Amino acid sequence: MTERKVVYDFLPESARLYQDGYAIVVVDVIRATTTAISCVAAGRRCFPVPSIEAALPLAAKLHHPLLVGELGGNMPYGFDLSNSPARLTARPDVTRPAILLSSSGTRCIAEASEARACYLACLRNWTATARFVASRHARVALIGAGSRGERREEDDVCCALIANLLTEHGYACEDKQTSELVERWRDEPREAWFQSKSVEYLRKSNQTDDLDFIKAHVDDLSAAFVMKHGEVTLVSENPAFVEETE
Repeated sequence: MTERKVVYDFLPESARLYQDGYAIVVVDVIRATTTAISCVAAGRRCFPVPSIEAALPLAAKLHHPLLVGELGGNMPYGFDLSNSPARLTARPDVTRPAILLSSSGTRCIAEASEARACYLACLRNWTATARFVASRHARVALIGAGSRGERREEDDVCCALIANLLTEHGYACEDKQTSELVERWRDEPREAWFQSKSVEYLRKSNQTDDLDFIKAHVDDLSAAFVMKHGEVTLVSENPAFVEETE
């Protein structure tokens, strides 16, 4: 029987290290995976893209899509709204698919999508994600998207929660970095990440509605979300989309 292991890493480029033999879980709490998961949970299709160059051809193929996102904290020209879970879920036009772009999160998703299975997680579905991958995969890589070349506390907290629950399901931490992450956040209050640089950015840029949204939606979704053919999909609705690994 294959030993069950969980490993933590961060930044989009690190996902390449785990494309062979791992199920990858991408975490970008502020804000890409929160936006993508909330979008699909609300009934809207979502297509994360790594660049504007990837967004525009896809937009031409979809019917009346919304261009959602930011690069370097700024909404690109021609986009409909920023990478905002609060504002996107408040829109009534759920039949319009969202093409989602972000500085780090969607690049990380693109890299991780080369793996056998790529899941998206945020604080909304960390428990459901941990339980689902524990039922399917022996080796799990948790990748915090980070920002501006740095890891972020909110991603660390979410990854630590998932990793800790996986250890309770019999997984071993694969390296020192992973075990230190679990120990670092095990006894900390969940609110410890409220002082992160990402939170500071939301406050300074008058986007506290997203901070309030994230705080108000913790572990409230009982579904896992997986990438399939470039689209974020609710796993429970399409169980055949995810193959078991040894």
